[in-house]
Amino acid sequence: MKRPSIAQIEESLAEIINELDPFILELEKDERIGVQKSLTKWRKRREEEKFLEAKFFEMTQYERKCWAEGFEQIAGIDEVGRGPLAGPVVAAAVVLPHNFFLAGIDDSKKLSEKKRQEYAEIIKKEAVSFSIAMIHANEIDEINIYQATKKAMKAAIASLPTPPDFLLIDAMKIETPYPSESIIKGDARSVSIAAASILAKTARDQLMKEIAQQYPAYGFDHHMGYGTKEHLLAIQQHGITKYHRKSFAPIKDFVEPNLFS
Repeated sequence: MKRPSIAQIEESLAEIINELDPFILELEKDERIGVQKSLTKWRKRREEEKFLEAKFFEMTQYERKCWAEGFEQIAGIDEVGRGPLAGPVVAAAVVLPHNFFLAGIDDSKKLSEKKRQEYAEIIKKEAVSFSIAMIHANEIDEINIYQATKKAMKAAIASLPTPPDFLLIDAMKIETPYPSESIIKGDARSVSIAAASILAKTARDQLMKEIAQQYPAYGFDHHMGYGTKEHLLAIQQHGITKYHRKSFAPIKDFVEPNLFS
């Protein structure tokens, strides 16, 4: 009987998750170096998958606790963009179904841009409901960044198509009609908050890329409005735009009023 090729073996391995599968046991007896390399690669991949599965389960601890207490629509709330010198602060609210699974989901800051985009599409497709809210620079200047962050979060909650019955909020405490829990570093500890973090981050980054097309000299598509050397130099050379936060240092310290646009 002709033995399967390495390519055929790897194709079959892609469908196997059980280490005691008869095919795995058979491959262990195959003396070909290529087969053993494929088997080693499969085992490594399975270890990584098991780690991510365990991490995902751990990140559902708050959701599982809420479900056990009878809550059904658990909304994760997070924001991005408190620190930049330009652009909005953006909040997202996400309600995930009980059977949601996305191995590798994490705080958006820990993911590559490609992964964030990929995960954002999955979250939007599978979420029970989600919403995104932005508070822009002019309003941030009027009410301060802390109040703007809370306002963005409240707006995201209020605009959820399906009203939540419990909120899991990253770090902030906000006044809402719903029972809630504030979780320090929640975007790395709760699946729902991580999902909100990803939607907020991808939405804000997309807007900053659009702003970059209007104002190419500032590099908004690189630094997303944060105070990098490139950004500060552009402000010194060209002044500020309507997207800059005039109440933030160092903008308020060295930008002349006639440079405002």
